[in-house]
Amino acid sequence: MDREKNLTAVAHRGDPYRFRENTLDSLRSALRQGADAVEIDVRLTRDGVPVLLHDETLKRLWELDRPLRSLSADEVRGLTDGGVPTLAQALTATHGGRVLLDLPGTPDARAVRRVVDTVRECGAEDRVYYCAGAPAMLAVRAAAPAAEIALTWTTLAPPRPALLDAVRPRWLNYRFGLVDPGLAARVHRDGYLLSVWTPDTRRSMRRLLDAGVDSITTNRIGTLCALRDRA
Repeated sequence: MDREKNLTAVAHRGDPYRFRENTLDSLRSALRQGADAVEIDVRLTRDGVPVLLHDETLKRLWELDRPLRSLSADEVRGLTDGGVPTLAQALTATHGGRVLLDLPGTPDARAVRRVVDTVRECGAEDRVYYCAGAPAMLAVRAAAPAAEIALTWTTLAPPRPALLDAVRPRWLNYRFGLVDPGLAARVHRDGYLLSVWTPDTRRSMRRLLDAGVDSITTNRIGTLCALRDRA
């Protein structure tokens, strides 16, 4: 029961069933729904500006088959009528709320450093944490020795001790279908918090609550918050 009360409810790309994902409206809506944190995807434009976009191109969300890396921040702003926010704008819009930065793809060290520098410039280091696979999180650790990290892991085999020693994550972040009470117990026994992504049905959320996870990232943040509050 105590673990359910302390569950961190994370809004996946904001509130995407109400507003387009990774937009300022989506982030604000998620916080109004009761999210403890919002998860956002960050990539760099051609001129090195971190912006919110999960995909490599603007096609799925904006119907523009243009790779983000080929566009400047000003071009992205013009093509989407300002719909793709910068990371700095997103950090301002969340008004002190927790933000989980996902770094999709395989960002290089320069890109990771630019993201970390933007977080620092915005004075948001205390409320931002990071998630992605091992290469990206090793780069985050090198750029920000004190950063809070959720290491994304996609197999049942546990991460190697040498990797854990290098990344020093606070969280292990699993796809929700892999998680059962045994895995949760192992993660906690090893001294980590357990986060999962992205269950969207009440049934799955209840199962994960019963399994003892510490954080759930979902596209249906209102549903998760209601379940947690009833618990």
